[in-house]
Amino acid sequence: MTTTVIDGNVAGEGAAPRRLPRIPLIDQLRALALVAMAVYHFTWDLGFFGYIEPDTATTGGWKIFARLIAGSFLFLVGFSLVLGHVQGLRARPFLIRLGKIGLAAAAITLATWFAFPETFIFFGILHAIAAASLVGLFFLRLPLVVTLLAAAAAVAAPFYLRAPLFDHPALWWVGLSVDIPRSNDYVPLLPWLAPVLIGIVLGRLFISSPLPERLAGFGGQTKVWWKSLLEKAGRHSLAIYLIHQPMLIALVYGFSLVVPAPAADPVVGYTKSCMRACESERGDGFCRSFCGCTLDRLTEENLFTDLARGAIDVTKDERIAAISSQCTMDAETKTDLKE
Repeated sequence: MTTTVIDGNVAGEGAAPRRLPRIPLIDQLRALALVAMAVYHFTWDLGFFGYIEPDTATTGGWKIFARLIAGSFLFLVGFSLVLGHVQGLRARPFLIRLGKIGLAAAAITLATWFAFPETFIFFGILHAIAAASLVGLFFLRLPLVVTLLAAAAAVAAPFYLRAPLFDHPALWWVGLSVDIPRSNDYVPLLPWLAPVLIGIVLGRLFISSPLPERLAGFGGQTKVWWKSLLEKAGRHSLAIYLIHQPMLIALVYGFSLVVPAPAADPVVGYTKSCMRACESERGDGFCRSFCGCTLDRLTEENLFTDLARGAIDVTKDERIAAISSQCTMDAETKTDLKE
């Protein structure tokens, strides 16, 4: 016997399925998430071209902002998944949408491979949306408590289940690597499946309530230009996602040709880069001593200028290895004396 969903409950074949009205507010919320993402990417572009600190968009409040944006997109994926299949799985529209997202994700990977080979996007937000959409299908009819437990497990997994096994590039998408891979946009399945599952839970509660009919006209009946614009943008979110960053980069690049960014201080840049790399493994006191020591030694041996302009391969140059080794011993000695 086939089943359909009536107000979020499973009914028999003869029951009349509930037809949900289109809710413009959801498209508008998706568009607002796009606006937030454009703001974040514009900030990243300003750092990339040297108008602000290069790591501005990846640290502090901006880092939290980026995670909130990704979470909002994934939440809407789960919520929309429920609305789109309220009368049962619509395989053809789902597969068409999945194919478009998959092709777009592949295009992002290919483009960033050429533009940023060391930090290319191998599993970003589009990859996560595609994978989470597939996983989310299995939770559309499971008890809500099971879905909530799965969401909690997705959040907890990276804290307790990391293992060297997942350091293989073929498994980076899982999100359980001990060494976090470098990427300009890394949104692994764990823990990012969680907002999708939460969206599914709230979506199912939503369709079990009178809210769909009440919200159908909210934001849609009043013909305000910005609401209509947001609604249209939300309906074409994939296309806007694909074109907005190239347009922003072109805009900032064009501006840089007219008003070049001030030249960065190589000493400040080196110190920040050294501290950032060091503090992932050692304490602040050691890192300050080590980075100060290496900077002095590089300057004394007339290596700093060549290093700053990329003329020295730090992974192969024996002079750099010798300086690093000596400064490590000096920093450890100073740290031990302070303790």
